[in-house]
Amino acid sequence: MSHAYDQELNDISFTQKGLSAEYEACTFIKCDFSRLDFTNISFEECTFTECNFSEVKIKNTAFKNASFRDCKMLGIHFMNANPFLLELSFDRCSLDYSSFYLLGLKGTQFAECSLKEVDFVEADLTGVSFTKCDLYKSSFERTNLSKCDFTTAVNYSLDPSINQMAGAKFKYDGLVGLVSHHKLDISL
Repeated sequence: MSHAYDQELNDISFTQKGLSAEYEACTFIKCDFSRLDFTNISFEECTFTECNFSEVKIKNTAFKNASFRDCKMLGIHFMNANPFLLELSFDRCSLDYSSFYLLGLKGTQFAECSLKEVDFVEADLTGVSFTKCDLYKSSFERTNLSKCDFTTAVNYSLDPSINQMAGAKFKYDGLVGLVSHHKLDISL
């Protein structure tokens, strides 16, 4: 099967079944994609719920309006995705050790995600929302963080001198994340 359209795929281990070349308007529930090669695979208008994507290989993979909910997505190199019409959203996903290096992710929604040690270096995150996300040891260098919402995010460390941050939103108690790289002793 090279093209799947408007299908609901439940509890499938694609490590045994294999992948089609294109998926359009498909819903994946509790599927296992771990360690698969996603080279030249296209996902358009697809929703993934409770799926395991750990250590998948992405190369020229198209994610056009792809939504991920409650997915395990450890160590994924999204920077190798096809950037044309790239549109992603993540809700309650574990994306630890993944990379979005150099990607344009304008307006992407991250809600209640674990984003520990994620590489956002040189990415365009204009207008991204990090709602209740844990950004422990995530890297932001030469990153466009304009109009990003960090008001409910935790454990971020951002250097305003090496990132674009015009209009970014923070809560007062989160401001320490903007100066932590200076190793200052701040008391409240």
